[in-house]
Amino acid sequence: VQLQASGGGLVQAGDSLKLSCAASGRPISNYDMGWFRQAPGNERDFVAHINWNGGRTYYADSVKGRFTIFRDNAKNTLYLQMNSLEPEDTAVYYCAVSGGGTYYQQGASYDYWGQGTQVTVSS
Repeated sequence: VQLQASGGGLVQAGDSLKLSCAASGRPISNYDMGWFRQAPGNERDFVAHINWNGGRTYYADSVKGRFTIFRDNAKNTLYLQMNSLEPEDTAVYYCAVSGGGTYYQQGASYDYWGQGTQVTVSS
């Protein structure tokens, strides 16, 4: 599976962005997926996870209530709607396809990764 993340940019605090992750090479409809982010000097952190049909979602506490993960399997695309952005949200955001691991918060549970899209939030 190849993943292409897009939609990042430079915004001000309080603004919104919608990230997209277009998949190719294989239908994503059978796979759970997730978003992670990595700020400079930090490790890659879990952001959100969605099961194969969108029926279950999980979020990091830091984004709960502000971010929404959703998917359109017909378009083979994963999304992350980010509202009320804060400077602390500044990072490169990565989408990933789960390999079925139990611990969805851990990067090791994901087999395929996109190249990342930069999100910068100014104060």
